[in-house]
Amino acid sequence: MAKELDVSAHLLDGMRFDVETGSGYTIHLDMAAGEDAGQGAGAQPMEMLLVGLAGCAGMSNLLILRKRKQDVRAYALHIHGERAAVHPQVFTEITVEHVISGKDLKPEVIERAMRMTEEKYCGASVMLEKTAQISHTYRLIEVE
Repeated sequence: MAKELDVSAHLLDGMRFDVETGSGYTIHLDMAAGEDAGQGAGAQPMEMLLVGLAGCAGMSNLLILRKRKQDVRAYALHIHGERAAVHPQVFTEITVEHVISGKDLKPEVIERAMRMTEEKYCGASVMLEKTAQISHTYRLIEVE
């Protein structure tokens, strides 16, 4: 069965929108300050695509790592996106760095989980790969 999601966006002023998600959250969007009446009072729409990738990849990967009994204590993702110079200015290159802290983490398990996330479980990654070259790297931090 297909999964459906809904959001509603409402103009506040200038270029600012409040977007209400179907799950009950409000996200503030705006253009960068000084850009076409933007005030910089919220996240930029294209940043939200990277936010979605961070959440999707991080959550998918973490679920797999937990199922594989990896003792993950902290997890951070750092994402950098480069966009085309001409409209529609899609992302052309995206780098995702996974920083995983834990005890006795196994690199081969981390690498397999990342492959599964990239190729199967993270819809944001699969969708963005249609226009962008996405590279994933990881750094492990051993903790006691």
